[in-house]
Amino acid sequence: MKGLILSGGKGTRLRPLTFTRAKQLIPIANKPNLFYVVEDLVDAGITDIGVVISPDTGAEIRQALGDGGRWGVKFTFIEQDAPLGLAHAVRTAAGYLGEDAFVMYLGDNLLSGGIRHLVAEYAAGGADSIVLLTPVKNPSQFGVAELDKSGKVIRLVEKPKDPPSNLALVGVYVFNPRIHEVIARLKPSWRGEYEITDAIQGLIEGGRRVVAHEVRGWWKDTGKPEDLLEANRLVLSQVRRDVRGELTDSRADGAVVIEEGARVGSTTIRGPAHIAAGAVIENGYVGPYTSIGPAAKVIHSEIEYSILLNEAELHHLPQRMDASVIGQGVVVDGTGLDARKHTIQLVLGDYSQVKL
Repeated sequence: MKGLILSGGKGTRLRPLTFTRAKQLIPIANKPNLFYVVEDLVDAGITDIGVVISPDTGAEIRQALGDGGRWGVKFTFIEQDAPLGLAHAVRTAAGYLGEDAFVMYLGDNLLSGGIRHLVAEYAAGGADSIVLLTPVKNPSQFGVAELDKSGKVIRLVEKPKDPPSNLALVGVYVFNPRIHEVIARLKPSWRGEYEITDAIQGLIEGGRRVVAHEVRGWWKDTGKPEDLLEANRLVLSQVRRDVRGELTDSRADGAVVIEEGARVGSTTIRGPAHIAAGAVIENGYVGPYTSIGPAAKVIHSEIEYSILLNEAELHHLPQRMDASVIGQGVVVDGTGLDARKHTIQLVLGDYSQVKL
């Protein structure tokens, strides 16, 4: 079985962060989202992985993943000329996939519970496709599945006005090569895209067996800044205490990871939190569900429930920064600003400079 990671798209909902980086490489708990996807596939025994990339960000994805040696996998990079839908991505990768079954995994999705059980069920036989579902409050914004009593999928609808259920398709699918025959006959939807929901519906109408499973644990589509923060919270909620950096006149309470090479002075850190190598925190406070990236600095400032990317700096903030995503190399300077009771909330793209 092969893997197919979709890592194209423009990431418009994550701007300004995606003006300078691929959305799949934005770090969650100081690790790119895309790396979690690769690890899920490897854990399921899949080491031959195709990666669909776009002309805009493909070079960055290639550089980040490298030759696959760190995971013991082989990557094949496949360029998709235009973002014309998930089924179009599969069509673009058809030459690579050949007659092999495959797991398709969206590169900006994050799962707990893994996918090993899906791969094992497919290997046991009986299904032409397996889809992963999760209950959502707003099914009209997703592809939605209708199931029979046995759990077999009988109908799929893309962003329905009148949803048949609250079970949304998650960005993980298992397919056998019959999917290519269906995709070859697809026509664009009203959105001008080749929809994977239409392709799976074609399997159903052709008498093929499509099986559904609900997500074990949690799932996040990290398509918006608030989703990044929630994903960061979910991942950090699973970390274990590991303090190897230098602490001086400081305390680290709870599930705190401080990597070797990080320096913390006169600071309180309350976990769960992740402090990367090279980070410097002085006379500050780091609250729960915060990730501080490599070589970032927090000086005379307080921050919680936030993501601070590598080399970003906070200086003399008179209010606590909360629910913020601060890009690489950003400098936020609060020197001279009067203290106030409310908090600071920002989403800043790479290499910005802000004087409050």
